[in-house]
Amino acid sequence: MTDEATLLGLAAEIGKIPPRPHHSALLEIANRIRPGCTFRYALSRGGWYRPGGIIKADGTRIADNVEAWARADLAACDGDMHEFAERHAGSDLLVTRHTGRTHYFVAAYGPAPADFLQLEVEELQEVLDRKLIDTGSLPEDFPGDLQELIEPVAPDVLEAQPVGAPRYCFRRLIDMRQTVAKVSLANGRTDGLPRFLSEWSHSSATVRGHFSDHWIVALREHQDRYRNPVISASLISCHARDLKPFQWNIELSGVPMSAQLQAFDRAAGYPSAWYFHLVAGTFTPPKIAYAVMRDLDADFHYLPDTETALLRGWAASPYSV
Repeated sequence: MTDEATLLGLAAEIGKIPPRPHHSALLEIANRIRPGCTFRYALSRGGWYRPGGIIKADGTRIADNVEAWARADLAACDGDMHEFAERHAGSDLLVTRHTGRTHYFVAAYGPAPADFLQLEVEELQEVLDRKLIDTGSLPEDFPGDLQELIEPVAPDVLEAQPVGAPRYCFRRLIDMRQTVAKVSLANGRTDGLPRFLSEWSHSSATVRGHFSDHWIVALREHQDRYRNPVISASLISCHARDLKPFQWNIELSGVPMSAQLQAFDRAAGYPSAWYFHLVAGTFTPPKIAYAVMRDLDADFHYLPDTETALLRGWAASPYSV
């Protein structure tokens, strides 16, 4: 795996280039990570934001981190939130936030489903968020504590005008082969992701490209109650925009059911897609799986043997990722 010094250099390079719609400059940098590995854009996920800093109405920057600044300034007021609020109630101080999207890039380096690198890069832009203190508030309505100051219940919201230009920020580079082992180890049990990948490798989906052509792996890291690190994973389809929910009713079976499964697979771009979206918890509801099982028990034969085996295995021991 890439060493820490290389990752730091990669992060610095990525941070220097301006975001572009097709990420061409970013991909040029990414393709130097490992010889023979060619990265390609997979998908983007947005709609999130992080707290920003403090600026004046004229754009003068006071601090880059609103929480760190507020803690220090509150300490200068001996922890008296009322004094802090009175000091800044007549000011023109504004709070910003960083709106963000995460771009995912993948590069396969082997035939197995987990044989790929996943590069995650954030695209951030600082925008106006709110006034630090509501100028129309009465002293009794001032924030009661630091948490209420940083995350007010009813903030004096501003139009999200840009404060700075969009920028890239390196998030992480993952070797999925190594990560799959860590997910299982961290959970202390057999995780769904290894089983999903094993089923993929034995399915007809492999005829339509590498696993990373169709899915990215979203990782979450936290600590359990004993403060041990835990890594969990979920699967995000690269084709989600092209997929539609099943039109299901209790009488659906036979030829109409087969037609829906085939239509779903065509939209996803590979066979058995309906099954893998069942396990990934998206688009295919369990009631579809159980309806297909009833068809199998009634001697309908519209599923290939590989999909029949997958479904019977899931019905005997259901799981999700």
